[in-house]
Amino acid sequence: MSSLPVTAPVAYGWREPFDNAEANALHAEAFGHQPVDDDWNDRVARLSLGWATARDDAGLVGFVNVVWDGLVHAFVVDTSVALRARRQGVGARLIAVARDEAAAAGCEWLHVDFEEDLEAFYVDACGFAPTRAGLVRLRP
Repeated sequence: MSSLPVTAPVAYGWREPFDNAEANALHAEAFGHQPVDDDWNDRVARLSLGWATARDDAGLVGFVNVVWDGLVHAFVVDTSVALRARRQGVGARLIAVARDEAAAAGCEWLHVDFEEDLEAFYVDACGFAPTRAGLVRLRP
């Protein structure tokens, strides 16, 4: 991924095609790990209500996966924004697409969990309300 800031218009989409290599590269950059060879297309086909993408002339700069219970609860996972596209509203716009599409699918709730350093993004920029939740670690 390029380290130059996004200068071209960013196009947002819902359930738009993407290839595994670009999703793996974006996820690795966003979460600070080495790229892996995950099959994102298989994962979203099996588990997701949908996904939001953000693209500029250089390629994929943002991705949000929305999984669901098949009824009224949708969950935001894997919010990823390329370093060069951060602090430009890309992440908030991706969440807005996810929110709108989950509502259009009949979901009543959109959930997200996040680490403390992302509270300003999810609560202030994206409009999530803080809630109490529980968590059990299944693997060390």
